[in-house]
Amino acid sequence: MLNLATLLENSARTVRDRTALVLGVQRTTYAELDAAARRVAGLLHSRGIGPGDKVALSCPNIAWFPVVYYGILKAGAVVVPLNVLLKGREIAYHLADSGARAYFCFEGGADLPMGEEGWSGFHATAGCEDFFLMTAAPTGHSPIEGAETLTSALAGRSADFETVATEPGDTAVILYTSGTTGQPKGAELSHSNLMLNVLTCHKLFGEAEHDVHLIALPLFHSFGQVVQMNAGIASQATLVLLPRFDAPSALALMQRHAVTFFGGVPTMYWALLEAEAPDVDPACISANLRLAVSGGSALPVEIHRRFSKRFGVTVMEGYGLSETSPVATFVPRGEQVRPGSIGRPVWGVEVDLVDKDWAPVQGADAIGEIVVRGHNVMKGYHNRPEATAEVMRDGWFRTGDLARRDADGWFSIVDRAKDMILRGGFNVYPREIEEVLLTHPSVSMAAVIGVPHERHGEEVKACVVRAQGATLTEDELIAWCKQKMAGYKYPRIVEFLGALPTNATGKILKRELRDVDGHTPGSGR
Repeated sequence: MLNLATLLENSARTVRDRTALVLGVQRTTYAELDAAARRVAGLLHSRGIGPGDKVALSCPNIAWFPVVYYGILKAGAVVVPLNVLLKGREIAYHLADSGARAYFCFEGGADLPMGEEGWSGFHATAGCEDFFLMTAAPTGHSPIEGAETLTSALAGRSADFETVATEPGDTAVILYTSGTTGQPKGAELSHSNLMLNVLTCHKLFGEAEHDVHLIALPLFHSFGQVVQMNAGIASQATLVLLPRFDAPSALALMQRHAVTFFGGVPTMYWALLEAEAPDVDPACISANLRLAVSGGSALPVEIHRRFSKRFGVTVMEGYGLSETSPVATFVPRGEQVRPGSIGRPVWGVEVDLVDKDWAPVQGADAIGEIVVRGHNVMKGYHNRPEATAEVMRDGWFRTGDLARRDADGWFSIVDRAKDMILRGGFNVYPREIEEVLLTHPSVSMAAVIGVPHERHGEEVKACVVRAQGATLTEDELIAWCKQKMAGYKYPRIVEFLGALPTNATGKILKRELRDVDGHTPGSGR
């Protein structure tokens, strides 16, 4: 048997009284977490839900998430985590597309416009049989007609449930892509995919007697779910849960709980640097913090430098996607970090660069699209054989990300292929421009996009957040960029914003910047 839930069971046997979860004043031991997950598994079994059945889960970073997640796995079923920001129409799509038989939803954790018909009306659209509402406070009453509270459904239920045996290749989790180029697709990840990624994390991060993770990344996303929750549970760590990321709260929790492991996306690292937290002592945080891991998108070198200086720890950068379980590359353990690089392929995984026709890209520093092959690559997109065939060939998965590989085999992300700007026949890579912009003392954060241009095809536009108190003007920044970059690269258009749009995982949403852009410049400067 290779069931991902055995990670929790092993830790519950070994350190049963150790605190597994912290949320405010609430503490949950490993024994309590495992027992609660067993009750959820028994509940699903009593409703006829078992091996291979899909069960959806909408929940922020609170104790209910791991309880239900591991309970679904124990029942032999498949977890379908959903973004907590989805609206009713989008939830109905995901439930129908995955074929979910049950849906666990935290009260207030999703927008469900069910109207007077309650769950029965929504069920008719989504085709889902059972709806369990997870409430913040124990109650036997559901505010949504036709829905049971999970508390009442579990009342009096025994924790005596034996985990269902699953095969390594059985699907454990379906992670939906963000759907930036169409309807979201569900990446099917097997128990083997996820278990081997957890073991890979152990090899990368090293052993500690007792790690304390701050879980600021949403658990419905692969980074927080696998690299921190699953790997943390497997290593018998304590997980400090932060339901919604805000930098002052994160810093306070890191100090209060002597956090040793922080995982985040670049915008989180930027926010931690910009936060006003007068009661937090960076020296106190750095005294305990042994690992800071970045992923999700490329970490700007300037943010890497500033964070290391402020908190005394070098950020370890890796790379991966939901379709790769997620880790594909990382800084090799024991080797010097190279800011701007995502490291080399992890154990058991191959990474290469190809052109649009799948032909290998040769030569050091040549740019190509990253392809990945190994134990981490998904089984395919759920019920989407055509979409799977578009990105898979001979076990290789096309990522859509452009990168360089140096003579030592280290990779550096250049940009998303779809974000590359074609200006007057020249390729312009936004990340390169952003890295330069962030070295300006009056620039706090920046995102570069291409906008339509009648002569050049596309023009380079910089969307910039000024540093606090800065009075930098558009013309001043454009003139500065002109001195720092080749003529075809520097932005001719600058727009100052109060903040950049991000999704629930903290990634900058460049598509939103493009959607609201109505500026079609003329001849340029």
